[in-house]
Amino acid sequence: MGIWSTAASLAAKTPPERNRYVDFLRAVSILLVISGHWLIATAWYHDGELVIGDMLNIQPWTQWLSWLFQVMPVFFIVGGYSNAVSLESARRRSVSYAGWLTGRLFRLVSPLILLLVAWAVLTVTLNVMGVDPAITRLVSQAALIPIWFLSIYAMVVMLAPFTYRLWQRWGYWSFAASAAVAVLIDIALFAADLRWPGWSNYFWIWLAVHQLGYAWRDGRIGKPPLLMACALAALTVLLLMVLAGPYPIAMAGSPDESLSNTLPPKITLLALGVTQFCFLLACEKPLQRWLDRLGPWTATVLINSMIMTIYLWHMTVMIVVVAIAYLAGGIGLTPEPGSAEWWWTRPLWIAFLATILMPLALLLSAVERRSLPADRPEPSTPRLIIGAMLICLGVALTAGVGFDGVVDMAVDAGAFALVMVGALLSGLVTLRR
Repeated sequence: MGIWSTAASLAAKTPPERNRYVDFLRAVSILLVISGHWLIATAWYHDGELVIGDMLNIQPWTQWLSWLFQVMPVFFIVGGYSNAVSLESARRRSVSYAGWLTGRLFRLVSPLILLLVAWAVLTVTLNVMGVDPAITRLVSQAALIPIWFLSIYAMVVMLAPFTYRLWQRWGYWSFAASAAVAVLIDIALFAADLRWPGWSNYFWIWLAVHQLGYAWRDGRIGKPPLLMACALAALTVLLLMVLAGPYPIAMAGSPDESLSNTLPPKITLLALGVTQFCFLLACEKPLQRWLDRLGPWTATVLINSMIMTIYLWHMTVMIVVVAIAYLAGGIGLTPEPGSAEWWWTRPLWIAFLATILMPLALLLSAVERRSLPADRPEPSTPRLIIGAMLICLGVALTAGVGFDGVVDMAVDAGAFALVMVGALLSGLVTLRR
């Protein structure tokens, strides 16, 4: 049976109570992130050299396009909804916290381990072949930087039982509390040039956005006219922060090294998340009706069946394609970034990369679709939490610095070891056959 037929068979068996729009938004948000990365990162073959660039710097007007491609808030909103559904199911079935958390993290960690092992082997191989470690680190960091969100998302998932209870007791005040902390941190930055607390906004901002998913699950979102009004109000606030306030335009990347909306996150991403939340939920009912059709829903099921694999490997695919094109004399890399020819060829570029990514994802996504062994012993809660925290730390370090293939480098080996030890300690990966 073909992959589409398999997905169609699964789609036809979807329980009527499942919110298909949640899966649709998850798929669309990841596909937009991937397309944005493939569009923003540029490689130009010029005078026999490969010139790496960033479209946000080459043509600053494209920074406005990042408002469309920065959909990571949507992923956290969808995560909040899904975690609420999962927690409700776990409570009905009397599943322990450790059992619930293991199930939530397993599908994230398994494909991540595969990617990290592949890049660890590749970078060591490149080092043995004599490739400059600086170049190896550059390409590995570009390939691995998308994994940053896993460290934050895993932390949010670990706290989900607690934050869901906060939502059930305090409602939108639980969102407001995290948002208020994020606002105070930004005030400290601009009023007192206090920068180090800003890194904690990786937690406060995405935790606040995650609470919005609980609101959606609870149905406390208002009717479409109110949602559209709130979306317009949030968008107005965001525009004022950018046009009349101190914040940069770009909602993705860091074209201004001195100030970025994402490194670390600023409350502009919170305003963007509220805008997206209100607008997308105002459109939910008509899109739910569309998703009742077998074709769109089958495509959604197919993408979601390998969504982590697609996301984790998309930059690796682009890097390998660029490397091969460079070695082949720059084939396909000759249009100057920002030129009319470059823009007209972008749809072909994205389509070409997608045709390579999809078969690879189909091959590797078997790891993502694996289930936990039925006879697997449940880890203790302290062991699971410590292991998960080690994974988060290792992932954050790896996303920040990449690998250079020098096996005795403390940062490289340490970051890799943290993830592996954490995965083994938590029981998310075992050495049993």
